[in-house]
Amino acid sequence: MSDTHIPEDLRYTAEHEWVRVVETTTIRLGITDFAQEQLGDIVFVDLPDVEDTLAAGDSFAEVESTKSVSDIYAPVAGRVVAINDALGENPELVNSDPYGQGWLIEIAVDDQAALAEGEGLLDADEYLAVVESA
Repeated sequence: MSDTHIPEDLRYTAEHEWVRVVETTTIRLGITDFAQEQLGDIVFVDLPDVEDTLAAGDSFAEVESTKSVSDIYAPVAGRVVAINDALGENPELVNSDPYGQGWLIEIAVDDQAALAEGEGLLDADEYLAVVESA
């Protein structure tokens, strides 16, 4: 798995999602390079509506590939403040640029302290261990 790209500046979940803090109270979410490799060619992404409220652990999106359909889960509680509209016409952005143009949603986080402490989130080395054991 040494060819899997795992940026050091992000946090991760064991379910292969990445988290980037974009503002003090807002995070951007997507699926990791490893996840998109496992899924294969992504053909459709079903995202929530802006203003939807999510609890930690809620399924908020579905990513459909030529192989399967996978649920994507919220790592934190909050309110959806942005969705990546570009995925409607170009779902393959999740494959080609999972950490950039292939992001899924942004969430205004309910519990800033938990986010600051990274509760339940993995750093790059911890996530690499998850990938290597997969």
